[in-house]
Amino acid sequence: MKKLKFIDLFCGVGGFHLALEHLGCECVFASDIDDNCRTVYKNNFGIEPYGDITKINEKKIPKHDILCAGFPCQAFSKAGYRRGVNDPRGTLFYDIVRIAKHHQPKYMILENVRNLAGHDGGNTWRVIRYNLREIGYNVSDEPIIFSPHYLGIPQHRERVFILCKRKDLGELPEFSFNKKNRPESNAFSILQSDSEIENIGKYKLKKREIAIIDLWNEFATIVKDNLPGFPIWSEWLKEVKGLDNIQSYPKWKQDFIYKNSSLYVNKKKELDRWLQKALKNKDFIGAKAKFEWQAGKVSSPNLWETIMHFRPSGLRVKALTHYPALVAITQTSIVGPYKRRLTPRECARLQCIPDEYKLHPVDRVAYKQLGNSVNVELVRMFAELLIKS
Repeated sequence: MKKLKFIDLFCGVGGFHLALEHLGCECVFASDIDDNCRTVYKNNFGIEPYGDITKINEKKIPKHDILCAGFPCQAFSKAGYRRGVNDPRGTLFYDIVRIAKHHQPKYMILENVRNLAGHDGGNTWRVIRYNLREIGYNVSDEPIIFSPHYLGIPQHRERVFILCKRKDLGELPEFSFNKKNRPESNAFSILQSDSEIENIGKYKLKKREIAIIDLWNEFATIVKDNLPGFPIWSEWLKEVKGLDNIQSYPKWKQDFIYKNSSLYVNKKKELDRWLQKALKNKDFIGAKAKFEWQAGKVSSPNLWETIMHFRPSGLRVKALTHYPALVAITQTSIVGPYKRRLTPRECARLQCIPDEYKLHPVDRVAYKQLGNSVNVELVRMFAELLIKS
């Protein structure tokens, strides 16, 4: 069988490349605007990616069978739907269309954030689907929404996948997956042993962070029979009935305030003592004075038996089954039982990137790159579905 050739647009650190290479395909072109991504890509694959795709002439891109792109999500207006590929705004999606229209690859595999499916009341998806069909591709009526944890990979990361097959090659293969029978994921399965981690101390929680988590652990113990799913804002753990200024807030915020107040009234004595202690901690301000329990119903809550991360919305707590989606900012998950954050290598494992892959040496950069990466195993699954159809 002839080796299929692919191009890797918005290539990042090569999630598509790893998946397609695993299936025996050959990369003939890659591009990314980020210098650090291009360096890491070259270090691992020996290919120097080109830079800004908007400045690359599609005629100079080598012929290929598969176009891969984890393209950035930008606003799509109704004008885009009406004018198709002639839309003048130059969004990056239209660079994909421009290249695909010229080269007419057999297949395309596109990936984007979950919100793309419903963005702008569904108009964004309609614009994408319309333009891809206009240049000769079969595209499903709705995008595929899939997450690694459906396959037992311990990361909850729903993403949109768009599969395209050139019309002359026949219909798209049907994709079906029974989410009810998905395998269980194990959050510990991707962890490195302490001996594998160089300078493990830099991933350990600071004493100040432990103190904040301990405070919220006490809170969880106090309200254990009624741990709420709504956000806890410590400033509103008080009686608010009849306070006029609350009416100036939007309705959604009023609802949360009243729920916080109701929780407080039911445990007034215990929460007064807890608040008095918490407010003595100088770090108990801003986001660290907020809390989100998302670990489900438990009889004896213990934050040190969960996955946590500090977010702008507060300390968020998840069950110890799978990690929340990696993000391109430093909100790295905390493994409660180990009182440390995930290492870059562990984050790479969540994206199904093999251990021999050479990550960027600066953790901050590596975290960002991995948060932006596509999951290798998901791409492999969808690519195999297309190629074998």
